[in-house]
Amino acid sequence: MQHGVKRRPFTSDEDSDAAAAWQGAQFLSGLPKIRAQVGAYAVPRLHAIKQVTLNARRVVMCAGASNRRSHPMVTSTDRISRRKTLCLMGGAGAAMAMPAVLTQVNAQGMDKFSYQTNWRAQAEHGGFYLAKSAGLYKKYGIDIDLRPGGPQQNPSQLLLGGAVDSVMSNSFEAINYVAEKLPFLCIASLFQKDPQVIISHPGVGNDSLAALKGKPILVGAGGRTSYWPFLKAKFGYTDEQARPYTFNMAPFIADKTISQQGFVTSEPFAIEKESGIKPVVHLIADSGFDNYNTTVNISQKLVDTKKDVIQRFMTATLEGWAEYMKNGAATKAANEMIRKDNPDMSDDKLDFALKIMNDRGIVRSGDALKLGIGAMTDARWASFYDQMTKAGVFAPGLDVKKAYSLEFINKGIGA
Repeated sequence: MQHGVKRRPFTSDEDSDAAAAWQGAQFLSGLPKIRAQVGAYAVPRLHAIKQVTLNARRVVMCAGASNRRSHPMVTSTDRISRRKTLCLMGGAGAAMAMPAVLTQVNAQGMDKFSYQTNWRAQAEHGGFYLAKSAGLYKKYGIDIDLRPGGPQQNPSQLLLGGAVDSVMSNSFEAINYVAEKLPFLCIASLFQKDPQVIISHPGVGNDSLAALKGKPILVGAGGRTSYWPFLKAKFGYTDEQARPYTFNMAPFIADKTISQQGFVTSEPFAIEKESGIKPVVHLIADSGFDNYNTTVNISQKLVDTKKDVIQRFMTATLEGWAEYMKNGAATKAANEMIRKDNPDMSDDKLDFALKIMNDRGIVRSGDALKLGIGAMTDARWASFYDQMTKAGVFAPGLDVKKAYSLEFINKGIGA
């Protein structure tokens, strides 16, 4: 983005590509600072300093694959990101093998804890905002620093550099921590279903993902390294049918034969509002794409040294999500806080996103119905790794159990 050029806000899905790629570029520009941080932390086994620049370039290419983003997850999307994630972030942070522990105690005796989202405030972050607005974090002795994301922020860089305690991310990034031998992991997934979708026109026979084989689909760069390999393996899609996604809905609106990527909570709303077209929305997760999204990713050192703080943060967060999904008075108060952080967020967009999250089981479905919101399981992690390894995304032979911990979740909250 050039200085002095004003552009419209990214949609959720745009974050996974345009914004995330921009963020990746910022990683490159931030390398001198990162090297300085490495020296400050004096971490042993700084085996990859000479690889930082090379690996950072991988971040640029792979940022935003699969969240919000994501999202957004204006998530995701794809921050696989969506909105937003650095699905194949490589070893960009290997030189910072262990960030400093940031949590401290404030003057009131509460433990400070910071969480970086993957995009500007929105309903897809609602549970965190409710936990803050309703005083749940304070109830559990947490002085929360909830930091909204944006196009000039790179959550992964902040986490790897030790500038934040935890970030919103996804399974792709967590498994790549293992691939690059980085001491970070995922400890919860607020979304049971990745919100990534393929959007088609109604009444033209594109009523299923299977029906889209061989037909033109607008796909962003991040999607080509996350959900696209899954679709190729599952439905026989080919790279020839993929068209560049320019983060502009006009080509889709003008051509009924074209489908495009999006986030279930974002682009369908924008398309219908702008054109009157009620699109056919294919949620890729409903076809077996098991990426965890809107996760809590954190350093192993923090897990090892601040278990009580992390558990209280997670308990408050899960209770916040359970209440937000009820769409009651507390939800309205949380939405007011969201609009304060993001004045561009409208009431109808908030209402739409929450309704879709409930209707499509984004937060409460599958394992979460039994184990509680934020649920993860060994079986699903193993299945996802196997699935995406066969699709050519991951290298075989990784110990996927190092990518996550179930210690702070699966306690029945919100089940």
